[in-house]
Amino acid sequence: MLVDIFSSFDDNNQVFMSLYVLMWFFSLSTIMIFSSSYWVSAPRYDVVLKLFKETVTSQIFRSFGLSLGGFMNIVGALFVFLIFMNLSGLIPYVFSNTSHLAVSLSLGLPLWLSLIVSAVFYNPSSVVAGLLPMGAPAPLNPFLVIIETVSILVRPITLSVRLTANMSAGHIVLTLIGNYLTASFFVSSIFSMILLISIQVFYTIFEFGISMIQAYIFCLLITLYSDEHPH
Repeated sequence: MLVDIFSSFDDNNQVFMSLYVLMWFFSLSTIMIFSSSYWVSAPRYDVVLKLFKETVTSQIFRSFGLSLGGFMNIVGALFVFLIFMNLSGLIPYVFSNTSHLAVSLSLGLPLWLSLIVSAVFYNPSSVVAGLLPMGAPAPLNPFLVIIETVSILVRPITLSVRLTANMSAGHIVLTLIGNYLTASFFVSSIFSMILLISIQVFYTIFEFGISMIQAYIFCLLITLYSDEHPH
């Protein structure tokens, strides 16, 4: 039994038809179908996967991440992985991994930290010089360095919270509409039922789009952070 609306996001909450093996299935299937080397001939859905990969790679080609070894493959795989995780949360009785802050933070923090560590080892003087904008007044230099340092340090937090907040908010709204829709079958009129069903259908379609957009924004921000890597 669910205690409140937020209990639906508790992965330890045992409910009917709660199949945690589905989360492992979607995670492993992402790895299997992302690489065409597992198949004798390319499947038809490989066209859809290539569309997703080309969407991300086109953005990386316009950034400095193209010069970082393996960066394109990591971001491309991350984009497909996030899409699968976001869409799997729309399946009934399946816990959405990306609506949990620990999962999104474990994805954003290592990528951000790898760019910072790589930049420090590659050209530390350029990293330090980037903390101070050109042409800044001398009295403001200490404050500008602190502000720029804080803005860099909070990037993984804002990156992860943005994904978690958007996915959690969408699922909460879907759950609320579903609860009112269930109650309307017993106490409301036919017009109210049709209205709630229409809202549920359109909002579910909207949530499909949000799932893809949030995955793209997550990878886009990682790509933009790579532009600050010393050339």
